[in-house]
Amino acid sequence: MKDRPDDAPGAPTSAPAADWLTTPVTTPITTDLLRGALDLERTEHGVLPHRLPARARAQSADGQLAMAEAQPSGVRLAFRTRATAVELDALRTKNAYLGAPPRPDGVYDLLVDGKLAGQTSVTGGNVLMMDMTTGSAETRPGPVGTVRFAGLPDRVKDVEIWLPYNEITELVALRTDAPVEAVPDEGRRKWLHHGSSISHGSDAASPSTTWPALAGSLGGVELTNLGLGGSALLDPFTARALRDTPADLISVKIGINLVNADLMRLRAFGPAVHGFLDTVREGHPTAPLLVVSPVLCPIHEDTPGPSVPDFSNLSAGRLQFRAAGDPAERAGGKLTLNVIRDELARIVKQRSADDPNLHHLDGRDLYGEADFAELPLPDQLHPDAATHRRIGERFAALAFGSGGPFAAERGA
Repeated sequence: MKDRPDDAPGAPTSAPAADWLTTPVTTPITTDLLRGALDLERTEHGVLPHRLPARARAQSADGQLAMAEAQPSGVRLAFRTRATAVELDALRTKNAYLGAPPRPDGVYDLLVDGKLAGQTSVTGGNVLMMDMTTGSAETRPGPVGTVRFAGLPDRVKDVEIWLPYNEITELVALRTDAPVEAVPDEGRRKWLHHGSSISHGSDAASPSTTWPALAGSLGGVELTNLGLGGSALLDPFTARALRDTPADLISVKIGINLVNADLMRLRAFGPAVHGFLDTVREGHPTAPLLVVSPVLCPIHEDTPGPSVPDFSNLSAGRLQFRAAGDPAERAGGKLTLNVIRDELARIVKQRSADDPNLHHLDGRDLYGEADFAELPLPDQLHPDAATHRRIGERFAALAFGSGGPFAAERGA
């Protein structure tokens, strides 16, 4: 991702802080300046946004979930200010893979009055070095870095800084050249979404262009994104987090991670879906609730998991995946995407007889066979940036558009 030209509004600058902010105003980073986070943990360096509450985090020892929920997909600083310059100190933890080229830096998106005005990345930070062949990981510590944006319009405006969806980000300090205040609630509907790494953002171009962020922008709603890479596994603590989070609209995208992990069989899947939806409904008995089945993923349409890494092109920077199951295992209850889609459709049809605000969307309406032919999944599992845009636009049309389950006229 290239930075904007130096003379463009919101362009990042590398000037030292002391020369760049002549009269700095330091503002504590508190929950009233954050959107999209369910918890804010105090750390040695500052504060760490979490997308699952502490009680949920305490109920899982899974390292993948811990990493995913601490990566701030959809989390953004939001404030109103006259400032023309903004500076954010942050300590990132970036993933790296032994034997592979370095991964691209995470991107910070600056939005001014809802429009993209700048992009940059932070330097320094920790590196989580993972060995995909052994499953081991080592954290290599690094220094706090600084994100800077200058040339913002000299007027009162709403500013958002969307944090990288793929880097754990501790927020250390926020400085501006004018005071900031929290943006008042303007009554936009709150959309709460849960899904897998595709919903999390992998491999979108930037945090405000993941498919949920794009769909939320097009739908005119406030997004809280509980897309958790590798961790959409019908966990009861995730259902309780959804239950307890204020929301006007809710969607849950279920399926691919259950196949990836080869986590359960058909006998367990149906009751687990019912239980998950029951829990969500405890806190949101009448909110529009949309159940979304998996988008097309050819390696798992009729072949069970688990998904396993294909290391053949790792040295060239291309990590791919393959299905390690056997199609014949479906007879024993192993899950495939087609099995999951059929079961989700059945469950929603059954429940909707008593729950008129429960809806179903086949994920192949977001990304199907024709899309795969045009925009194949680069690693066999995850969409690229262009596909994120397509999925986001289609979801917005199908869910928020006229007649859709999230259409504004339904709540009028």
